[in-house]
Amino acid sequence: MKNPYRPIRAEVKEAVTETPTIKTIRFRPDEEIGFKTGQFIELTIPGVGEAPFTPSSRPSVREEMEVTVMRVGKVTEEIHKLQKGDIIGVRGPLGKGYPIESFKDKEILVVGGGCGFAPLRSLMYEFFDKSGQFRKLFFRGGCKTPGELLYREEIEGWAKRDDLDLDLTVDKADSQWKGNIGVVTNILDSVDMNYADGIAVVCGPPIAMKFATKKLLEMGFKDENIYLSMEKNMSCGIGKCGHCRIGTYYACQDGPVFTYAQIKDFPGIWD
Repeated sequence: MKNPYRPIRAEVKEAVTETPTIKTIRFRPDEEIGFKTGQFIELTIPGVGEAPFTPSSRPSVREEMEVTVMRVGKVTEEIHKLQKGDIIGVRGPLGKGYPIESFKDKEILVVGGGCGFAPLRSLMYEFFDKSGQFRKLFFRGGCKTPGELLYREEIEGWAKRDDLDLDLTVDKADSQWKGNIGVVTNILDSVDMNYADGIAVVCGPPIAMKFATKKLLEMGFKDENIYLSMEKNMSCGIGKCGHCRIGTYYACQDGPVFTYAQIKDFPGIWD
């Protein structure tokens, strides 16, 4: 049986600055780590500590992996200092990902906010790899400013795809921004799909997910068809510390992907 506490050694291959506070780290583990989109890993900085991250890379690429990390604390501060050739540790994959097989032949709306673009990048590449298996695919994303938009060049490429209807918005524009201005819920009305039978996936800061979910329910999406990435407060990754309790669930073991139907009756889910 695999030891869940043992990190696998990995070598950093590239560190890319996405924004002043966010970096993408690409690394190659000594052992292949296959993951399903939506699952997470624990990334270890020797002598400092570890923290959970959902990979932002393509699940079909098994020999390397990427995580996109916002600098918010001790471990993430050290992650931002990583350079090519540095050695880190990786535990995982952990948790449960998106049930992609159940999305087949459905219309799918993906809603992302801010740093929520990171896990959704992995999901979108999974959808692209399975292009043709879904009836229609929509992506609606928002962030505070154009300078905080992750993967801007990649997303410009997404916008040219025939199998994707994409629209973005920012809270505050600059002189170069020609798109929508306002919160992401403002651009959901442009989604032309069968809401009652469609799938919605939401990832972002809790407050953004709260209001996006409220809007989706008003549009007619069913509770059981709204998928949320509830990654907050995860620590050990294997259900021992209890920090990530959501009602009767542990986000690290039973999630971090949940349907709204699973968690809606628990208090404080957006806290």
